[in-house]
Amino acid sequence: MSIKYWEFEDAPMKEKMKNLNVREIAKIFFDNETEAYRFGYLLIAVKRSNGGLRLKDVGKAMPVSTAKRYLDFAVELGILKHESSTYSITDRYTRPFRNIAAYIKAWSESTADEDLSIEFPNARKGGESEQKGGIGNSDGGGIASQ
Repeated sequence: MSIKYWEFEDAPMKEKMKNLNVREIAKIFFDNETEAYRFGYLLIAVKRSNGGLRLKDVGKAMPVSTAKRYLDFAVELGILKHESSTYSITDRYTRPFRNIAAYIKAWSESTADEDLSIEFPNARKGGESEQKGGIGNSDGGGIASQ
């Protein structure tokens, strides 16, 4: 996890609030672009699902076990809550993450359409190969391509 607190101090924070995107949130917690893409993909999926996201609704874009790992990580961080097998956005943050929490809250309330293929151009977007048991979907599919 590479949290750069100086980026979320008041002056830089005001600049970040002008252009809200999931990439900023994902890059806080993941240095690897592929991991950040997967985390961002799932956050957008939760944001777009009105009643909350269920694991069976993730689709073929990502293996269920991978989705569960990233969603559970978001629950541990306090970004999501997991109740009755549904993941939804929450606002339970600890004090040191006040500005990060403000950014996440503003992003979750924004209506801007985001294209993950532009925000994470170097990420591997397909699932694991069929040989390893995953879905070999090369276009990323699902939410990012709608």
